[in-house]
Amino acid sequence: MKYKFISDNHIHSSNSFDAKDSVIMLADRAFNLGLYSVTITDHCDCDVYYKNDLRSSIEGSIRDTLKARGLYSNRLKIYSGIELGQPTQDLDAAQEALSLGNYDFVLGSLHNLRNEQDFYYLNYTAENTGSLLERYFDEMMELIEYGKFDSLAHLTYPFRYLVSNPELKITPKDYSQQIDEVLEAIIKKDIALEVNTSGLRQPIGKTLPDEDVIRRYRELGGKYVTMGSDAHRWGDVGAGIEDGLNMLLKCGFTHFTVYRRREPVMLPIL
Repeated sequence: MKYKFISDNHIHSSNSFDAKDSVIMLADRAFNLGLYSVTITDHCDCDVYYKNDLRSSIEGSIRDTLKARGLYSNRLKIYSGIELGQPTQDLDAAQEALSLGNYDFVLGSLHNLRNEQDFYYLNYTAENTGSLLERYFDEMMELIEYGKFDSLAHLTYPFRYLVSNPELKITPKDYSQQIDEVLEAIIKKDIALEVNTSGLRQPIGKTLPDEDVIRRYRELGGKYVTMGSDAHRWGDVGAGIEDGLNMLLKCGFTHFTVYRRREPVMLPIL
């Protein structure tokens, strides 16, 4: 590998509803690839926390992560995390989830709007897409105001699915003002920005957010960037992380960020 500190800080195990592989399998993959560290960030979608009894799966994720940490000892750094989805849609659920463990890292994410399905399932048309995206950025600002997380996951998430209707021709550049507001807000709160490499494995073919947004984040004074593959199976652990680090260098960054005990640790890219 080109880089010494390859770290994947967004990984889902079988404790997430949409993943099947155990934490041990994920850790084994990371070790065999020569990664420096991984963070297990299983899903906690707060809007369905009580309905889907997510407490048990989160407790399972914490338990499995601690077990893997013990097994891999000094061979691989394994951090305990959580992807806190839609916390402002159920603040009580979010508070309970955060109380369940001594996390190293908390990702904040927005997969769906209030009373809507995940953006993955929506049918995007010329009539509804503008409204959906305006609501997305409004709720994103609510999420940042809430602020009880360390890094903002996959900003521009809906654009990953807009490619299903190429006639729309809508890109993040059409929402540059709203994106600037998001970036300025997380910088003010010392919240990191995630480079999510899952888009490199999907039709959109770009990181979330893409290079233009990352470059703008740095121009505005952003310094904390976390890297995540958003792997939901063992074969995707570490996928695209080196490409993401290449992009950070192009944008002028010399370090990226890993969180340990909820504190940022700056690691050199080179």
